[in-house]
Amino acid sequence: MLDIRLIREDPELARRELERRGNTAGLESIVELDGHYRDLLHQVEELRAQHNKVSKQLGKTSDKPPQLIAEMRQTGEKISSLQQETSQIKTKLESLLLELPNIPHPSVPLGKDENDNTVVRSWGELKDFPFEPLPHWELGKELDIMDFPRGVKLSGSRFYVLKGLGAHLQRALISFMLDLHVKEHGYKEIYPPFMVRRECMVGSGNLPKFGDNLYHDEEDDLWFIPTAEVPLTNLHRDEILNVNSLPIYYVAYTACFRREKMAAGKDTRGIKRGHQFDKVELYKITEPENSEAELEKLVVDAEDVCRKLDIPYRVVQLCTGDLGFAACKTYDVEMWAPGCDEWLEVSSCSSCSDFQARRANIRYRPEPGARPRLVHTLNGSGLALPRVFIALLENYQQADGTVLIPEALEPYIHTDIVEN
Repeated sequence: MLDIRLIREDPELARRELERRGNTAGLESIVELDGHYRDLLHQVEELRAQHNKVSKQLGKTSDKPPQLIAEMRQTGEKISSLQQETSQIKTKLESLLLELPNIPHPSVPLGKDENDNTVVRSWGELKDFPFEPLPHWELGKELDIMDFPRGVKLSGSRFYVLKGLGAHLQRALISFMLDLHVKEHGYKEIYPPFMVRRECMVGSGNLPKFGDNLYHDEEDDLWFIPTAEVPLTNLHRDEILNVNSLPIYYVAYTACFRREKMAAGKDTRGIKRGHQFDKVELYKITEPENSEAELEKLVVDAEDVCRKLDIPYRVVQLCTGDLGFAACKTYDVEMWAPGCDEWLEVSSCSSCSDFQARRANIRYRPEPGARPRLVHTLNGSGLALPRVFIALLENYQQADGTVLIPEALEPYIHTDIVEN
């Protein structure tokens, strides 16, 4: 959530920054409502001062003039009415603020959409196959490790079943990534709930903006997480952290659930987009002055997975028009998938500045006795399945239809426990 003081003190600056990402909806209403809200607060303060003055006058005399008593009663009623109106305006103002996206970092390139994103670096050589590489949905069927019809039978469209070595490969990738980030990159592993309360969705920036894309248990008002970023953001909600504990690095494996409302016919083949998928998430909480450096390191940690799997990838900086709602700066990591003939986003590494921290009320005290300040939060996939699964199958396929296992995964593959 944006700081109302930024909008209040320099509305033109806020407007220019939001125009950079093509979204100023609601800003004018916020400016107008905030002005009205402050006027009401001023009126309440003046009436309270008047009410206190009359109260003191009455307290000094045993003879209570009916006129002063009536005036005091009317003033009290007016205060009560204005307080009720003030509360309603404040609620509406906060609701509008929750709909505003984060403002871009100054270093983010200007652009309208993904076509204006910039490739900042790439790694690895695209393999020149001596045969026509197959897409993963054909490989999966031929290897008998993916079952699309039974996924649909169980749960409907955009669901699938991994079986045998397919399921084992998925588990191996998750274990490999968790171990890498814990042992080599210094993250603490967390296993959070996959369902959270409404306030957790608000704190991370998913509600109210993206309610239509989330799965919801209405009876208990619990929400299925679209990413581990949601519970990780809220681990320290309403807390004041010790500065000596920063930065905090968390890594978590979770299943993720999204309605994935997309254009008809888009990415319908294979497992690129589904309503349920697995992901290893990286999350950081840091002091504001360190967040830019921590973002760069976060990207490197995500890249390390690609390098160790020896799969070609590139890093893309998103332009202002393609930033996520809570992000102020984002780099995407994309793996090459030769069978699909496209770059697949396997990680989106973002700095959210103090946007989530303000919503979730996460602060730290720079020094003993100092006023608490908002932390900065960062997140990124480390990495996301099933797209890593896709890239692995398609890059390591052989002419005879088999698929090799990357050397980094060999300690995690146990063929003797998988039935043929």
